[in-house]
Amino acid sequence: MRGIVLFAHGARDPEWARPFEEIRDRVRASRPEYPIALAYLEIMSPTLEEAIASLAAEGASSITVFPLFMAQGGHLKQDLPRILAAIRLNYPHLPIALESALGDSPEILTAIAGWILSRAE
Repeated sequence: MRGIVLFAHGARDPEWARPFEEIRDRVRASRPEYPIALAYLEIMSPTLEEAIASLAAEGASSITVFPLFMAQGGHLKQDLPRILAAIRLNYPHLPIALESALGDSPEILTAIAGWILSRAE
């Protein structure tokens, strides 16, 4: 069973997390067979390590981390690989894949541009 982790930055204001919670809930509603967790780099919880531990305990046989970041900045280029390397040491038999940032997806960029254009008219 494939587990999914949505990985976001985190913020002091709990309202900041609402769009990410909505994404999690929509994915869960569409694919209830996939255990899914929302994790944060800092300030908020759970951490990425805690989310992966939770999915592993639920029986996930593999996990894919989806960074909910618009671009490949320092957090995705340096922090996330370091964090994942440490987590993988604790789960040597659990494949943990990493997807690219949202902004690397042509579909996402097209959707954002379409949203802007629909409101600019």
